[in-house]
Amino acid sequence: MTARTPYVRVPAPNGSSGTTRHRIAVIPGDGIGGEVVAAAVTVLDAAGADAGVEFEWTEFDWNCARYARTGAMMPADGLDRLAGFDAIFLGAVGWPTVPDHVSLWGLLIPIRRHFRQYVNLRPVQLLPGIVSPLAGVGPADVDFVIVRENNEGEYSQVGGRLHGGTDEELAVQESIFTARGVDRVLRYAFELAREHGSRHVTSATKSNGIVHTMPFWDERFARMAERYPDVRTDEYHIDALSAYLVQRPAYFDVIVGSNLFGDILSDLGAAVAGSIGIAPAANINPEREYPSMFEPVHGSAPDIAGQGVANPIGQIWTGAMMLDHLGHPDPAAAVRAALGRVLTDPDPATRTPDLGGVATTSEVTQAVVAALATPAAAPTALAGPPPPAGATGPDRGD
Repeated sequence: MTARTPYVRVPAPNGSSGTTRHRIAVIPGDGIGGEVVAAAVTVLDAAGADAGVEFEWTEFDWNCARYARTGAMMPADGLDRLAGFDAIFLGAVGWPTVPDHVSLWGLLIPIRRHFRQYVNLRPVQLLPGIVSPLAGVGPADVDFVIVRENNEGEYSQVGGRLHGGTDEELAVQESIFTARGVDRVLRYAFELAREHGSRHVTSATKSNGIVHTMPFWDERFARMAERYPDVRTDEYHIDALSAYLVQRPAYFDVIVGSNLFGDILSDLGAAVAGSIGIAPAANINPEREYPSMFEPVHGSAPDIAGQGVANPIGQIWTGAMMLDHLGHPDPAAAVRAALGRVLTDPDPATRTPDLGGVATTSEVTQAVVAALATPAAAPTALAGPPPPAGATGPDRGD
């Protein structure tokens, strides 16, 4: 069975010889972020060494602890300091003592928007050796990607609150959808589906209840679809689509949604795939005018932080996405293959507790590094077959 190509648009090699060096800004963040980032750096250094790729890692201690000390998640010149790097590698952000909207809007969202990382790319794959909570579902049944609009939509600062502390207190939150913003993320989704081979894009909407922005989204989607007559399309209301991802995950390939819808669907997808701890993600500036940022889907997990048992798979897989983005598909594939070998090993000594094992973060890391050196043929792990041609989709939903 032919495996899919990775869900990353890889640039053509530049033809240079010798060692390639990349400057990477590292933001471990909060909680388990430092633990899993250190693990991924170890794996990426090992994979790069075998492929003539070197990394210069520069760490920044921008997190909630810094906020507690200084009142800011990052310094005033933080964005300027990041601008010269080839990529940004981030662990996790958030801590119980700091409100989530403070940590998010103080670090992640400014980076995403300043560097025009308007695509949030989140592959969802059930890996061999991982058990989905869905009965009768295997790796061939869960293999799709969420393309989430990452710079506008429902996550805006337009709005306000009035009459605070009274019975008439009210809050207004505005969503911002622009033709330029919607079209560029739709275009990315269609191009990804075309390059990926299955040529199928699903749009997440809710135009029956949200009467301005979602009909606008639907209209832009229909116009974009006209430019890609070779790509099959469908659209579902977000509530129905959430149910269908559970009932029929094999039907879907590329799903494109707004900032909020894409955020929700990608966490649901990670759960369908067995664990949010193994889900990778990337914040992409497709034009490569600015550095892109790579961060796993999982959070900072304060309940297990510092115990040395955090699952590093999501961060390592995110690192493979960064390798792809930087133009190194071979070491990226080697990392994915190594993860596949480790996860198919039934030995609990190579799995962290969240996957039913007894391994520490360090032990899983060393197992992946050892798997990189294994000459065995790479499995079809982290890739799977496209949905059957002509598959009939579910109803659009109410």
